[in-house]
Amino acid sequence: MPEPIIRTQRIGNVLEIVLDRPPVNAINREMSRAIYAALKTLQDDPELSVGVIIGNGDRVFSAGWDLKDVASSGFDPSHDANNEIGHGDGGFAGITEYHDLLKPVVAAVNGVAIGGGFEMALACDVIIAADHAYFELPEMQRGFLADSGAIQRLPKRIPYNVAKDMLLTGRRMSAEEAERWGLVASVHDGADLRQAAIDLATRIGKGAPLALQAMKEVMAHIETFSTADAMSLTKPGKSGLRVYERMAHSEDFLEGPRAFVEKRPPVWKGR
Repeated sequence: MPEPIIRTQRIGNVLEIVLDRPPVNAINREMSRAIYAALKTLQDDPELSVGVIIGNGDRVFSAGWDLKDVASSGFDPSHDANNEIGHGDGGFAGITEYHDLLKPVVAAVNGVAIGGGFEMALACDVIIAADHAYFELPEMQRGFLADSGAIQRLPKRIPYNVAKDMLLTGRRMSAEEAERWGLVASVHDGADLRQAAIDLATRIGKGAPLALQAMKEVMAHIETFSTADAMSLTKPGKSGLRVYERMAHSEDFLEGPRAFVEKRPPVWKGR
């Protein structure tokens, strides 16, 4: 039996997803579907609140699209959109087009994040990195575009000219520079990264389950709205947003204030 290319572990209400496709966690269609399956478990299991994606070892997060697969005889890029034989419901890397994933995910970039590996991290909600990690988008020099999330997301995360420079030149961005631009939330010694990611996810997971999901739902919906329109939308009974409305009328909505007044930790029910 072949070794699994994705390994998962439950740590409290955190699901750790470990990329384990040696030597560089290159992403093919099989790996995309495996990542999506793990994230679907995260989304569907009420006992889980937060995900962490990390590469195995201390050298590579992911080197991106499996170009050996692409260069093989008979490769047809049009198959990527086929759910059965392509990358599947979550799109490339199982997450770049998983727009219904409402539970937050932390990317723990433990080494190089190149091309599609960088795009996978960009699709996560928070990125932290090892001090030796770096980010790179060499697609322009390979004959295609970084169109699985980089050209769509990166200019919204860092200054436009910095993003365009990376996309056009394929230059490397160190973890230190990424933190300076705000792309990376924090940088850690490589030996401490995994625990830092679990600690961060655990801290996030202390939030009310519906509120965590509602935040992602609302932020995605209002991304292109004016402040006035966004404020008008985020009112219970008027939003039309499924999870936000559930949150606003949930038991947990009342539990938070009660716990605060009673000076005790809240007991969330997720409803």
